[in-house]
Amino acid sequence: MSAEEVAQYPFISRAGAQPFTIARAEGAYLITADGRRILDAAGGAIVSNIGHGRTEPGAAYARAVTETSFAVPPFATPDRVRLVDRLRKNWLPEELTRVSFTSGGSESMDAAIRLVRQHFVSSGQPKRWKVIGRNLSYHGATLATLGIGGHEKRRAAFAPWLPDLPKAPACFCTHCPLGRTYPDCALACADELDRLIDAAGPESVAAFVAEPISGSTIGAVCPPDDYWPRIAEICRDRGILLIMDEVMTGFGRTGKRFALEHWGVVPDILVSGKGLSGGYAPIGGIYARESVVAPIAAAGDELMFFTYTAHTGACAAADAVLDIMEREKLVERAARVGHELRARLEKLADHPNVSEIRGRGLLLGIELVQDRATGTPFPKEAGLTSKVVAAGLEYGAFFYPGGSGPAPDVIVLGPAFTIGTPEIDLLVDVLERAISSAVERVQR
Repeated sequence: MSAEEVAQYPFISRAGAQPFTIARAEGAYLITADGRRILDAAGGAIVSNIGHGRTEPGAAYARAVTETSFAVPPFATPDRVRLVDRLRKNWLPEELTRVSFTSGGSESMDAAIRLVRQHFVSSGQPKRWKVIGRNLSYHGATLATLGIGGHEKRRAAFAPWLPDLPKAPACFCTHCPLGRTYPDCALACADELDRLIDAAGPESVAAFVAEPISGSTIGAVCPPDDYWPRIAEICRDRGILLIMDEVMTGFGRTGKRFALEHWGVVPDILVSGKGLSGGYAPIGGIYARESVVAPIAAAGDELMFFTYTAHTGACAAADAVLDIMEREKLVERAARVGHELRARLEKLADHPNVSEIRGRGLLLGIELVQDRATGTPFPKEAGLTSKVVAAGLEYGAFFYPGGSGPAPDVIVLGPAFTIGTPEIDLLVDVLERAISSAVERVQR
């Protein structure tokens, strides 16, 4: 593809933007058409786990679609059954016995919301429909998921179509939305969920949904250790379902199979996406307790599928990815390498524009500010995060842009679990140069 052809490529998602062409990728690197090697410090969109260029997932996909190009989702195929068996045996909490698949994270979250609604309709509680999310959150790009999410920039254009659902405060101790300080706050942000349920009408609330560790919206914010147990207790006491959105954190990203393991909390519904196939095929998952599905089955009701739900090729590729993860002990590696990366990032801790370094495993966020002493952010029009990403590409690494609300400028790191010490050194050195370069450009 020539440069002229690339310039005219008709993207819809970023109309008018200059496309950046990746010819191929291998290991932890993206390779451009002119042969430049760019360290993929973002794992794409926090997707890559086994690294680029592995042959097994593609071979599994090709074999599966040659044998069965398409079978309607309710039918069983060997690849679907094999993936379900692997998940239940090696990955999922034993309480989550029911499994379904979609084409990705947004679809999975959308299906989870519909599953909640169908559960209560089939249970004879049709008034329960409200799903409470949190501010400063993101759960996908469908209208339903935008409705429960709290990413204002992504919601703005679609506001007329979005329901006015309650939003609990984000658990963001650095910028507490309630103006409190942990632990003196006694988890006021969690208790606010209790108040919201009363305000919304307890008989109308069906579920609460949140990311166990925030994604790119505010950049890998981890809650205090007693937050999730308290949230689970509130949901149980109120008779509402708890949904954990692990689209970004699932399948080893935080150094555990799922981030929920950091707190020993098992939700009623668990949602996954990115890491299930590590980017080798479009697939997401919904995993539920038997008690969630039982009333639906008893009533003879069903949950409508998407056309490519449990696509047999995607299931085969995901199974191959998880097999590699198990054989090479990549979850354990993510924890170990994550500690190494976090330690190396400490060289940025005194940078005048670095406010905080946070996260777990290989999901890390670096919050950037104009004035570290006061925490004052850069003005929106400065576009600092975009400038850091652009400088990083120039110097040889791709970083994922994030940030929203009180933390508008965040760089998110989510490299493949196979990343080694030389790549970590490169990542940190390029990031430091990119931040300094971007700040200099803004301050000119």
